[in-house]
Amino acid sequence: MTNNITYADVINNIKCLICEKGMKQGVVAERAGFTQSEFSNVLNDRKLLRIEHLWQIAMALDVDVNKLYEKRSA
Repeated sequence: MTNNITYADVINNIKCLICEKGMKQGVVAERAGFTQSEFSNVLNDRKLLRIEHLWQIAMALDVDVNKLYEKRSA
């Protein structure tokens, strides 16, 4: 069994963590150094998330960056 994680999985993890923590997308965006529009575009697949932004997003969510790469059960 493989544990391959896709780009879509990472985006989904970010969305789930925002929801689980009861945070607003705009607050996470600001803490991670994005405008609300830029962050929305990333989360809605209109702009690619660059790997160097993962650390900033993890810090904004107050989670270890590895949490963004965890495979969630369907």
